[in-house]
Amino acid sequence: MQKKIILTLLAVIALQIPAPAKTSVPQKANHIEYMNFAWWEKYNDENLTNNLIKLYENNYDLKNAALKVKENEQAVKMQFANELPQIGLSGQLYRDMRSSMQQFGDMQIPSYAQYNYYLPITASYEIDIWGANRLKTKSMKQQLEIIKQAERATYIALTSDFAADYFNLIRADEFLVLQNELIKVQEEIVSKTEDKYEIGLCTINEVLAEQRFLTSLKEERNRHLKTRDTLIDTMRVYLADSSADISRTDYDSITLLTGIPSEYSTEVITNRPDYLQEEANIKRIGFDVKVARREFLPKFILFGQIGLNAYHLDTLFNSASQMLSAGILPSLDIFSGGRKMALLKLKKYQYEEALNNYHKTILTGIKDINSGLVEYKEAQENYKESSNRLKMQDKTYSLAKDKAEIGSASELDVLYAKEAWLMVRKEEVSNKINSLISTIGLYKAAGGTDLYKINENI
Repeated sequence: MQKKIILTLLAVIALQIPAPAKTSVPQKANHIEYMNFAWWEKYNDENLTNNLIKLYENNYDLKNAALKVKENEQAVKMQFANELPQIGLSGQLYRDMRSSMQQFGDMQIPSYAQYNYYLPITASYEIDIWGANRLKTKSMKQQLEIIKQAERATYIALTSDFAADYFNLIRADEFLVLQNELIKVQEEIVSKTEDKYEIGLCTINEVLAEQRFLTSLKEERNRHLKTRDTLIDTMRVYLADSSADISRTDYDSITLLTGIPSEYSTEVITNRPDYLQEEANIKRIGFDVKVARREFLPKFILFGQIGLNAYHLDTLFNSASQMLSAGILPSLDIFSGGRKMALLKLKKYQYEEALNNYHKTILTGIKDINSGLVEYKEAQENYKESSNRLKMQDKTYSLAKDKAEIGSASELDVLYAKEAWLMVRKEEVSNKINSLISTIGLYKAAGGTDLYKINENI
């Protein structure tokens, strides 16, 4: 009988324990709007866009950033729960065994044993007179805003870095094509120089010089191969696929962005994630300072119990076994060893530190924007100059071929002119890619904002 009673009560208590919530891990990142595909489509490169879609679907950093947001959303809910009443069941079943040593005056209670069935529902609620719990919830919401901006910063950084690597990979591909052509030309030059040496028209030093230059060109090709393979491996990590085929456009099909504004207002930095994070952090610590001040004030807790208390199971549900109690519990720490004052000073120092970081972030944002603009302008000008130089070298190469046709220039002269053209072509390729990458750097510095519309949003 006693075992049945115990099992019944345990079953009642078990029914009050909530089942663990089912967790759902997102299979993709949360915010596709942070990818800003409208901006990346301006590069007119379908392969770039498709790779960025794969990045959004597979990248582990983006998934973890989404999970951090979800974690902090639950932390806000946990803090908000402190603003609500707390209700719980804490039942007890025990065997009370008393000895005959109990005595009331001349009357002595003999030894006895009995069961006690105690099933109270307890409720408590802290009256938030001073608004401390509400302020704590507001502080947690600002912390959530910081995490959301960190997630957005992750999107901007990953997409920008991936796009820069993508164009660097196109440059490496084109460099390999040009380098192979350079090696082919230099091999012909070495062969013809050796022929000249055989008939006594040049010295051995000239042959050795050409051979040394050929080896340096091959070494440079090895560096380009290493760069290409390293970029492919890095981009596979972005795409979370160790065997992914990095599809890319050939160099001649890429286009430059033109018409980007060359001057921006300093208000641009207000869209940067780091600026918004520091702004939220100031608000968060401001709430914490207010909470620390309210720690000096008394707290008032409403509490109550309703339930059943009996010594016999058959009387457990009788009216005599019913119990009810309620009251208010004021509490005030008289002495806490200076802990509360230290906490208040700590939060004030943290607030001053947050203000300093906020002002530093503004300066850093302005510097990044200005540096991005300088790099963009320089890259644009360098590309123009290298394009003009390539045109002039193209004319020189054409003239050398024309001269060779009429017999006023040798085949070696044509090969040297072609070699010079290939080298200038490499400079032109490098500057064109640098120009594209500079627009990505400027986009990143501006907080992931469409550079064509950036002054419209201010």
